[in-house]
Amino acid sequence: MNNVKVGNFEVGPGNPLLLIAGPCVLEGYERSLMIGKRVKEIAQRLGMSYVFKASFDKANRSSYKGFRGPGLKEGLEILKKIKEELNVPILSDVHTEEQVKPAAEVLDIIQIPAFLCRQTDLIYAAAKTGKVVNVKKGQFMAPKDMKNVVDKVKSAGNDKVMLTERGASFGYNNLVVDMRTFPIMRSFGQPVIFDATHSVQLPGGGGTCSSGNREYVEYLTRAAVGAGVDGLFMEVHDNPPEGLSDSANMVYLDKLEGILSDALRIHEIVRPHLG
Repeated sequence: MNNVKVGNFEVGPGNPLLLIAGPCVLEGYERSLMIGKRVKEIAQRLGMSYVFKASFDKANRSSYKGFRGPGLKEGLEILKKIKEELNVPILSDVHTEEQVKPAAEVLDIIQIPAFLCRQTDLIYAAAKTGKVVNVKKGQFMAPKDMKNVVDKVKSAGNDKVMLTERGASFGYNNLVVDMRTFPIMRSFGQPVIFDATHSVQLPGGGGTCSSGNREYVEYLTRAAVGAGVDGLFMEVHDNPPEGLSDSANMVYLDKLEGILSDALRIHEIVRPHLG
């Protein structure tokens, strides 16, 4: 297994469980920073490595009128300030090759969204920056097919790649998580992350927006950690119903520590079996 260095820590077997968390989309500097501060405090109490995440642009919207965020220039400026204030690594997603270079000047982890996980040129451009690349498995992809994605990143001379499971399409407006995904993708020798909040999303389930079942996040988190993962990805908010994106599946900040505490107890049991 290839451990991946992020900031001053590593992700993979023998290392603390990684937490990637923050609001779905940047909602201004102050609120986004407040959420990041509270998550960092929780991660430190629990002994978890922490990466702040938030999107500067949510290009994949159900409706043209859907909120997308502050955009590339302003969004990266906000993320840079948050990175300096929190002193933690930063993750955000890119949607076009043109976004990659400016994003790499700020981000520690460049994320490839699930719907773009087959876009060779985008993946290659992200990999060529030398940054850690986190690729979300498409809802339409078999886990074994993600080996090709790993090979695309490595073809650019970059072995700092992580794979994230976010559920697979199950009929219309529904996702399910196949627990076999985790050992399959870990067999490629790279860290695997579980996206607990997008996995309970109901894509397009709200008509002009996605819906979700946040009440199932804790159950799927426990199951995924039991199946063997190297980190957890969660979108969190102090008041999710006010959230400007993914409000139906973001986790309440005051529920986060309890969910993670349970996950860590399970992780201690399975840790000796992860290699």
